[in-house]
Amino acid sequence: MALSRVCWSRAALWGSAVAPGPFVTRRLQLGRSGSAWRAPRSSKLHLSPKADVKNLISYVVTKTRAINGTYHRFLGRHFPRFYALYTVFMKGIQMLWADAKKARRIKANMWKHNVKFHQLSYREMEHLRQFRRDVTKCLFVGVISIPPFANYLVFLLMYLFPRQLLVKHFWTPKQQIDFLDIYHSLRKQSHSEIIAYLERASALVSDERLRWHLTDVCTKVQNGTHPTAHDILALRECFSTYPLGLNQLQALQMKALSRALLLTPYLPPPLLRWRLKSHTTVIHQLDRALAKLGIGQLTAQEVKSACYLRGLNSTHIADDRCRAWLGEWLQISCSLKEPSSPRSVWAHCEKTAVIVQTVPHWTPPNGVQALCSVPRPTCISSFKEKG
Repeated sequence: MALSRVCWSRAALWGSAVAPGPFVTRRLQLGRSGSAWRAPRSSKLHLSPKADVKNLISYVVTKTRAINGTYHRFLGRHFPRFYALYTVFMKGIQMLWADAKKARRIKANMWKHNVKFHQLSYREMEHLRQFRRDVTKCLFVGVISIPPFANYLVFLLMYLFPRQLLVKHFWTPKQQIDFLDIYHSLRKQSHSEIIAYLERASALVSDERLRWHLTDVCTKVQNGTHPTAHDILALRECFSTYPLGLNQLQALQMKALSRALLLTPYLPPPLLRWRLKSHTTVIHQLDRALAKLGIGQLTAQEVKSACYLRGLNSTHIADDRCRAWLGEWLQISCSLKEPSSPRSVWAHCEKTAVIVQTVPHWTPPNGVQALCSVPRPTCISSFKEKG
């Protein structure tokens, strides 16, 4: 042992070519430390090839899906009501995420090709419009969840008040019908107020012919009679000047219009005017895009959504009657020219059209219920007076 150590020391110091014995080499290899001194490992200890990694990932995904399916069956068997809510919530998240990706793709194309909102197709414009409203409601829920431990309270509030705090993706099919009826009943409450204001304002119209015509239209609406397209188009001049111009409206009148359009009325008067103008501008742009596409290209659900947006409660109306109503709306909308200035006073015409357009579900004082199935020519587009 001592002799071997001496030989190894002399070889290290003088560079001797004498190799130590196998016993000494083995002892030195076992005694050395560091990666440079270690013996090469077996290839079995190296990382797995890509094929093995893919197989491992596939196995994990398969097992996860199996466990998830077992978990769903357990919930459906033992907690059916909770499972129904859980399913709606998960599907809602998926649909909302899909909408977000689609909206991002549309905006990216707009920036890339320098396309304005009104130059998009009808479906793209409608998707962006609806997604903005959904994001606004989701942001409100996110803000109230910021305080510590407030998220637990938010979940309870969302369960108790789904209509106010959740978007339609998280509603059950029954809730969608019920909530749309509730929203329509809310906007119906402002119809009588708007009609009453039109009657009072008709006395202030300077043109005698327009004054008589406006009074006649209000009388027809109160009696449950649907004004014709000619009756609506003849009133465009009434809403370009005092007292029905949008810039001359009082705060209470604008709040009533906002409720009729399902817009928040709890804003200062300048913001209310801006919201009314921007909303009617978007509706008019949608009408032009829809006329270019054609109503026949829309699905039944798209037709019902378009009618509901424009004031008709289409949840309980047949598809053919909804298409007839929408076609009458577009006939008036496309006959009007969009003003050059977005602040044109024609925007106030929207309020009158809103009143008449929503009449199909307004119960007049004499108890006559207006038929919601008859095509209603009072479109928001008639809000847009020629500049």
